[in-house]
Amino acid sequence: MKTTRRIQLLAVTSGLLAATAFALPSAVAAPTAKATPATAASVAASLGTGSTAGTYYDTASKATVVNVTNQAAADTVRAAGATPRLVAHSAAQLAKAADATKAADIAGSAWSVDPRSDTLSVTVDSRVTAAQLARLKQSTAGYGDAVHISRVAGRFSKLLSGGDAIYTDSWRCSVGFNVRSGSTYYFLTAGHCTEGYPDYYTSGGTYIGPTVGTSFPNNDYGIVRYDSSVAHSGTVGSQDITSAANAYVGESVKRRGSTTGIHGGSVTGLNATVNYGNGEVVYGLIQTNVCAEPGDSGGSLYDGSKAIGLTSGGSGNCTSGGTTFFQPVTEALSAYGVSVY
Repeated sequence: MKTTRRIQLLAVTSGLLAATAFALPSAVAAPTAKATPATAASVAASLGTGSTAGTYYDTASKATVVNVTNQAAADTVRAAGATPRLVAHSAAQLAKAADATKAADIAGSAWSVDPRSDTLSVTVDSRVTAAQLARLKQSTAGYGDAVHISRVAGRFSKLLSGGDAIYTDSWRCSVGFNVRSGSTYYFLTAGHCTEGYPDYYTSGGTYIGPTVGTSFPNNDYGIVRYDSSVAHSGTVGSQDITSAANAYVGESVKRRGSTTGIHGGSVTGLNATVNYGNGEVVYGLIQTNVCAEPGDSGGSLYDGSKAIGLTSGGSGNCTSGGTTFFQPVTEALSAYGVSVY
């Protein structure tokens, strides 16, 4: 929903309810040589969804952990330099639970695999009624403790730069990352900011250029071409961006947006699905505990000099905290054949 020229959607005012504590199985002793998150993800993929259930970076041990369901898989993971952890639920089981959650089709719900608790973590916002919650629980009852359902205060909403403010005639968003293809320059932002292919302007009213690509829902990315002399350095604020990368659970990240500036947190889930309502469902998102507010949409998620994601939406605010979801930037770069610089 878009409102005035400079106000995008109502802000939600409360953060997440206290999370339930889970009893986690202990990780197998870490190997001497520690694998990178990318290596661990590759090893997990090679083992298949029946033998693994996600990876994450453990900040305490500074090791990348791969969830496994059998000893043979554990031996393979250890040989690759990662830390195996025996868990009860495989990725295949959790994927089936996700399908059951999707089938319930409840606006105001979001879900992703939480490898640290070995569950499908499902959250519902304040618009979800008791009857809808009961239907969701019934849909996932067959998966037992593989599914954890919790409620958040407020509503999941799109958060209508990197991080600088950009304007159309009807709403405000944020620049994600400046990108280029050859000698032509663009910026990436959220797809719900580029619906209808609007022209974009600076806060002072200077013309920037037209939207030349948009994808929303399902995805949440769009691209705007620079057709003016507006400066477009390859930075997010003062942080130079030199590459793009995929996120991993446990990664420390920062977000910059035009409403709330820079805030930090960590990645809590991958391949998340959010049902914003009105048929607007977005898949494959990065879930974080970084706060955001209206106007931050499209803004940058980054890890040092690496571009990670574009702000999509979430619940909460930067006073009480909340959950924010991001479109992986690598997907948008690939879709438009552009690169950061």
